[in-house]
Amino acid sequence: MYTTLLFCHSMLRWFVLGSLLYSIFIAYRGYSLQLSFTKKDNLIRHWTATIAHIQLIFGILIYVQSPIVKYFWANFATAIQNIDAAFFGLIHILLMLVSIVLITIGSALAKRKENDRDKFKTMLVWFSIALLIIFIAIPWPFSFLANRPYFR
Repeated sequence: MYTTLLFCHSMLRWFVLGSLLYSIFIAYRGYSLQLSFTKKDNLIRHWTATIAHIQLIFGILIYVQSPIVKYFWANFATAIQNIDAAFFGLIHILLMLVSIVLITIGSALAKRKENDRDKFKTMLVWFSIALLIIFIAIPWPFSFLANRPYFR
């Protein structure tokens, strides 16, 4: 089951990144061109947050089953000095939780804004900050923190 969850988590990251990038593009375009915030824009906002939350559920399920994480917490004093163990035991989950919180807050605030320009601006700011944190927290093949292949 762990391998299946890991595969799904790895694949779903592309949907999270794609939806965030698309949402940021829509928000930038809407804000800069002073467009109306349509029902489609609202659905994009909603589904971006939903996809991120689904990814979080997979991530938490993996976290509680991961042999790396189990080793990290069982041997904290030694494992914290190992960047790979520290990344998956602490850094990855903390940064991803922060980014999901930012996406959730940004989505909720955008939903409640009165005018369309403020909705787009709120999405743009909160989702962009979350995306930056996510880019840092993903174990890319080129990452200095921890690296994994693009597809598992």
